[in-house]
Amino acid sequence: MASASEFAWSKDFAIGLIGMGDMGKMYARRLSQAGWRVMACDREEKYEELVQEFSDHTNIQILKNGHLVSRASSYIIYSVEAAAIGRVVAQYGPSTRLGAIVGGQTSCKDPEIKAFEEYLPSDVDIVSCHSLHGPNVDTRGQPLVLIKHRASDESFNKVEAVLSCLESKHVYLTAKEHDRITADTQAVTHAAFLSMGKAWHANQQFPWEISRYVGGIENVKINLMLRIYAQKWHVYAGLAILNPEAHKQINQFAKSTTELFYLMLEGKRDELRERVYAAKDKVFGAEGSPKWAEKPLLRDGVLDRFSLGKKPDASAPPLPNNHLSLLAMVDCWSKLGIVPYDHMICSTPLFRLWLGVTEHLFRTPGLLDECLRVGIEDNTFRRDDLQFTIAACGWAECVALRQFETWRERFAVTQKFFEPRFKGAVEVGQAMIKAVLESSKD
Repeated sequence: MASASEFAWSKDFAIGLIGMGDMGKMYARRLSQAGWRVMACDREEKYEELVQEFSDHTNIQILKNGHLVSRASSYIIYSVEAAAIGRVVAQYGPSTRLGAIVGGQTSCKDPEIKAFEEYLPSDVDIVSCHSLHGPNVDTRGQPLVLIKHRASDESFNKVEAVLSCLESKHVYLTAKEHDRITADTQAVTHAAFLSMGKAWHANQQFPWEISRYVGGIENVKINLMLRIYAQKWHVYAGLAILNPEAHKQINQFAKSTTELFYLMLEGKRDELRERVYAAKDKVFGAEGSPKWAEKPLLRDGVLDRFSLGKKPDASAPPLPNNHLSLLAMVDCWSKLGIVPYDHMICSTPLFRLWLGVTEHLFRTPGLLDECLRVGIEDNTFRRDDLQFTIAACGWAECVALRQFETWRERFAVTQKFFEPRFKGAVEVGQAMIKAVLESSKD
């Protein structure tokens, strides 16, 4: 792990953090542990609380506002909500220290870069970043996107040196490339889990208490749904609504979900099979192709032990499911020409896990055919599928209309429904992600 003392220019180099949410705090702690001087702030009403929280961190100085941070810092990172970035940069950007480096940690770079270009002084270099994981995930080996938007080589090298203490895997992109890839790897994935939560909530179900939702793939659905609803609503709203690249993905996911559900309802077995298999060949390659022969992302059985519930009969196989969410995901990728493997270097742990179970469904002999059979013949999951389809269309409409307040309200009511189980789910989800990442290295 690189430390500040290794760099001759680090003596008077201070790092400013504007925004001390979960990611801002994680960055502050990791940077200070590496010996960097950190100046940080959040809203002024949080000043005393933050002073107390970081009183034992000698390298972290809490200031009252972003003006003071901007004047005192050599490299400033805005770690605020994507929806608020324009307002916050407009407020504090003009106070930026002469010749400083400025970047942002938002998940959507389009509004961030526009704000920097409009409100920062012309003598300021712009180098943005984005850690492609949540604040509670080990940063080591995770993707860290670096965007050299308007900067000298010297400034960019300094940012790399500072952030090397995270021990992440650096990925170099433009702002537009970043937004396209995060839309491909995160927006639809989040929409799927958000829709699952809304569906179970609509049917007043805690799925881990129901025997039909116990098993490897079901474990992923339940744990990651709870993991998303345990986070802050604006993380997902900003990525979906403010990222222009995400709109078409979320709209297509809703369309794919609806059309596949209609085929199941209408009993159109041949048409459903033809469509799903065409998507399978496009995304995963035909059986026997070089692409098909590649090692799967998940080992058999690695997910079975991560359950919040228990099977009535531990020896019984999981109840067959049509897995509409997974079928719709692959259909969506197929319709948009997205090859998810192309973005693995920028993938989040959640995306790798979701792609792994999707791959498992489509590549395990007999499993996909059983899935299609259930979709046509079995009504066990029909109520849940109906609510899932309604939810997917609801999130897509929120995005199309850019309705932040509606998004927040939709998210909050379901978050409250599942809140009692967040603590255990987050712990199980962490263990699941760790096991999957370790198995993928074997």
